[in-house]
Amino acid sequence: MDRLSEITFLLPNSAGSHSFLDVLHSMFADVAYADFTVGAADRLGDRLTLTPPQPVDARPVTIFQLADVRAPEVAFDARHSIGVRGGADASEASTSALVEMADLARRIAGHVRRVDHTGVNVPACATSPEQWRDLTTALASTSTMYRYPTGEDWPFVLPSASDEFLSGISDFVVGREPRFELVYDQWVTRTQWQFALWTDLTRAELEQMFPEPEGMTFPDLEEVFRVVPVVSPWPGLGIRFDLCYRIENGPSDWETGEWLVAEGGRIR
Repeated sequence: MDRLSEITFLLPNSAGSHSFLDVLHSMFADVAYADFTVGAADRLGDRLTLTPPQPVDARPVTIFQLADVRAPEVAFDARHSIGVRGGADASEASTSALVEMADLARRIAGHVRRVDHTGVNVPACATSPEQWRDLTTALASTSTMYRYPTGEDWPFVLPSASDEFLSGISDFVVGREPRFELVYDQWVTRTQWQFALWTDLTRAELEQMFPEPEGMTFPDLEEVFRVVPVVSPWPGLGIRFDLCYRIENGPSDWETGEWLVAEGGRIR
């Protein structure tokens, strides 16, 4: 059985994509496992790669790459991809994102330590239950994918070694990241990319840095991270950053993946 090796955020070769990739590169300057590679003279092929530090040879790696695509999409090796779904709801876009991505990077410069996970929220209004089931089934067959323990449709792909792909994850270590989250979202009308970053900032510091309405929290997760939607360079695609608060007494069972594995269970 083939194991998923790469999750690639493919970006159209445009000025907006160049800016997005450059800002992301600067934002991850202190992330030890982030590596930037230059492509062709016209920048086609430029890529930012996030390689899981634990365990050895863990897959999938996460890649952001300028590519010959008309619109942004997320590709899972060469098997499947998620493009932009839904519509460019002007009211949703204008009310949810007040911060430019470059401004976000400027404010949190020097404070990003790790990337907990990347993810895609697919709008339920434009994705049938059958399409959702087909997508999760396909991903689960090629990766170590685990249910979210509280029952929501938020499954996570955890990077794993080849033997763990066959037998499941039983070693719980910090560094099994970035993970990848899929969300079957009942509340958005367009595809959304999400990036959860571990910072060295406290909740109070992030609330001061991103006061409402620039920043917000989600019910039951307000003690974990602050949500900052950013202005997207692509019509029909939302982008948000979840800025995780500094953990004083770690590592937690979320960081190690134990909670997802033990309480959620693997999807096969």
